[in-house]
Amino acid sequence: MITMSNDTFIGITELTQEFGVTTRTLRFYEDRKLLSPFRRGRKRLYRPRDRIRLRLILRGKRLGLSLDEIAEIIDLYDETSGPQKQIDKLLERIDARRQALLSQRKDIEDALRELATVESKAKAHLTTLKVDAE
Repeated sequence: MITMSNDTFIGITELTQEFGVTTRTLRFYEDRKLLSPFRRGRKRLYRPRDRIRLRLILRGKRLGLSLDEIAEIIDLYDETSGPQKQIDKLLERIDARRQALLSQRKDIEDALRELATVESKAKAHLTTLKVDAE
């Protein structure tokens, strides 16, 4: 950690180790304007705000949200409406993601049932072929 003018900055190495991400990942999030480190020469120094944003980005990714959805939710916090609008949007996205996952689960269950049916028929047919061959 580096302290300058009462601000605490986190180096890129510390951030990658803490969150288990690569420097390439951090640069990608910077390119997408999700993180905005302070630069001192070629060094990237991250503010505590960037650390929080990275935590939220990674949580959003685990939930299956797109980077655009994550950015929209994170950016809402910076607006004057603050956390209320951000939480409402998050809840909306959670509901949409839940519905998508439930739909996928139904599709997977249907596919598994179909596979079991085809497998059963194939095994029965194989048994018939073996009996006919004798």
